[in-house]
Amino acid sequence: MSAPDPGAGAGPSEDRPDADARIRGVGAYVPTARLPASEVADATGRFRARGVDAVAVPAPDEDALTMGVAAAERALAAAGVETGALSGLAFATTTPPLAEEDLTPRLGAALGVPADATTRYAGRSTRAATRALRGARDAGAFPALVVAADAPRGEPNAPEGHAAGAGAAAVVLTDDRGAGAALVGDAEAAAEYPGTRYRRPGRETVEGLGVTTYDRAAFVRPVAVAADLLAADADAPDPTTADALAVTAPDGDLPARAAGGIGLDPDAVSTPVRTLGDAGAAAPLLGLAAALHAGATRTLLVGWGSGAGADALVVEGLAPVEGGGDLGGDDADAAVGDGADGGGEVGYAEAMRLRGLTTSDDPPAGGGAAVSVPTWRRSTPARYRLEAGRCPDCGALAFPPEGACPDCHALVEFESVALPGTGTVETVTGVSPGGAPPEFVRQAERGGDYPVAVVRFERDGGAASLPMQVCEADPDEVAAGDAVRAAFRRVYEREGVVRYGRKARPIGDGSR
Repeated sequence: MSAPDPGAGAGPSEDRPDADARIRGVGAYVPTARLPASEVADATGRFRARGVDAVAVPAPDEDALTMGVAAAERALAAAGVETGALSGLAFATTTPPLAEEDLTPRLGAALGVPADATTRYAGRSTRAATRALRGARDAGAFPALVVAADAPRGEPNAPEGHAAGAGAAAVVLTDDRGAGAALVGDAEAAAEYPGTRYRRPGRETVEGLGVTTYDRAAFVRPVAVAADLLAADADAPDPTTADALAVTAPDGDLPARAAGGIGLDPDAVSTPVRTLGDAGAAAPLLGLAAALHAGATRTLLVGWGSGAGADALVVEGLAPVEGGGDLGGDDADAAVGDGADGGGEVGYAEAMRLRGLTTSDDPPAGGGAAVSVPTWRRSTPARYRLEAGRCPDCGALAFPPEGACPDCHALVEFESVALPGTGTVETVTGVSPGGAPPEFVRQAERGGDYPVAVVRFERDGGAASLPMQVCEADPDEVAAGDAVRAAFRRVYEREGVVRYGRKARPIGDGSR
């Protein structure tokens, strides 16, 4: 099948200070569960995703927003930048929890980003991450946080379904020339290749025509032309001398072919598609995190999107990475066997249950908690960021920060303080799917029994104890005295609106 030559976009304009944009820190997050290719082959008769050994499977209370928050927190920690100092925020995903809604306000609220920060939202293409990165750089509102998170879906026995993974990555951009890695060069190329990867209106699964030579041309040629444009830019480093290629990876075959088309060794591909699967729009930034974690000093960063087109930039230098070890690196067996963050292998049936493909979508009986969205919103500082109140009279902590002081019982105006991200379990009990409150039934059906604990958080000599669901743990795996970390997760969905909040996640056994 013939196809037109890709068109080309111009390099960076003279008034855009690319060299002033630097990556100060990078964060990566991937779900803990891994579905090995062998499990899929045993269950369905074959595994149709080329170059993939295992895929990451999100937990029932994870989605693009929760994964994005986790990656963002790690990026900010790596960069040493306080959330309140951010002037820019960008978010990229092709799998938002709602088909129509700007997610940057929720992302900003979960992190505590100032309300006047410049925001960008990109979606509907796996180029979204590089689009968001370029947009944040061009806006010049530094420091800026760029987050990409995705969990694509495909039909269970289609190549896209077998490759479907998940993950998130984030970078902190600054204009400080003395720190981090420079973000230099800029090029894009596009050509009409319809049907390479698409999602129809009203559907959750991506699909493709499955014409192998056509799909390869649609991927390799735009990437190669974008790289050629960078090579022709006298102000950009030569992309053919890159140590690593961080690129969108629908499977494990296409990135290696694109590397060859550029003139790079196929082993230069740093995107961890072999151990995580297709991470959609998040893949290029996950590849960047893996490359920087491995010590690459020149990384060619390419975002490809079906249609088809590619954005290309060069990351020159090193930047600290938080969570890079979760990506598996060259130790694929360890990544598949142990998972990231202490997770592990799951069987095919369990993976389908975690994804909600074998559970009911019927509304829960009994109605559930009647908490309106306006009421929920008023409590989001406490739910999202564990903001407590300090009594100005006696110094005691109150959570939530309302009503009378729990110690001196005075009616006061509490001073806002953030509880630390880690705490200690005081007591714990287990809840089975049959005993779960109605609003938690769907999650319990997908994840099984779950613990609920009272967790004590200490700060500056004071302490507050609060009930929290413990995620990604069986009730018999959590005990009093265990250390836990507060993680941003889905709580439940009501009236079509997902309610989010902090849950406890065990620390230890490889957890971060």
